[in-house]
Amino acid sequence: MPELRAWAQRCLLDTDPVSKTDEVARMAAAYASGACTLDPSAALADSPAIPGRPARPELVPPRQVGRRSMATPEGRAMLVHALAHIEFNAVNLALDALWRFAGMPAQYYADWLRVASEEATHYRLLAGHLATLGHAYGDFAGHDSLWEMVDRTRGDVTARMALVPRTLEARGLDAVPPLRAKVAQAGDMAAAHILDIILRDEVGHVEIGNRWYRWLCERQGLEPYATYDAFVVRYRAPVLKGPFNLEARRLAGFTDEELERLGALTGTDGEAQAS
Repeated sequence: MPELRAWAQRCLLDTDPVSKTDEVARMAAAYASGACTLDPSAALADSPAIPGRPARPELVPPRQVGRRSMATPEGRAMLVHALAHIEFNAVNLALDALWRFAGMPAQYYADWLRVASEEATHYRLLAGHLATLGHAYGDFAGHDSLWEMVDRTRGDVTARMALVPRTLEARGLDAVPPLRAKVAQAGDMAAAHILDIILRDEVGHVEIGNRWYRWLCERQGLEPYATYDAFVVRYRAPVLKGPFNLEARRLAGFTDEELERLGALTGTDGEAQAS
């Protein structure tokens, strides 16, 4: 039988979004049915080909991605493409968290397999909607900010949990509701429905990051807040700015103290409206 972490690594190396997301679905089904083993202690060799991704889209600095106006069909297509790019990177992120870090409890790997499966579904939904707008993934430029943090934290699972799911991905909890309102106002209810699914699932993904970050801190005798602040400086994490979706963040496992710290750090206690 295939071994889960090695399978995840092979899937991560796949450069084709369609075959990668299909393989994620097969892997999740195999693990759920017992047709796949798990070896948390296996030492797997890294590869310079990680992450596997297609030749397009062209990767550019974030400011060069271009404006995405809701007033034009092209602008709406650019927005859906940007979301598809985020979700494709999120598939790679989850696969990397699954294979890279040995010695974690079995539930850790099951959790990240779930994340990979749900992110693959998000990508397929967005790519399908993009096709209805006359475009395909790769037609517009994208940026690589999310994967850059994944790469920086490749040697420390605690830093990875702190700065990717519970920092960068958590920003999606704040961004999705106002974005959903914009696409709905533009009349794209299909995109609005997809964003509803993404927000629902992302709450669970951020909760996974929060839960494993706290577990790792407790196991190592680390104070979570001071450790997080040190990681932000060491790995050059972005400064978070409000407004924040406090309802979604609470559901994702952030404590009231953490939410108060966000307000203190950014100088705002504004709250984004939940969808």
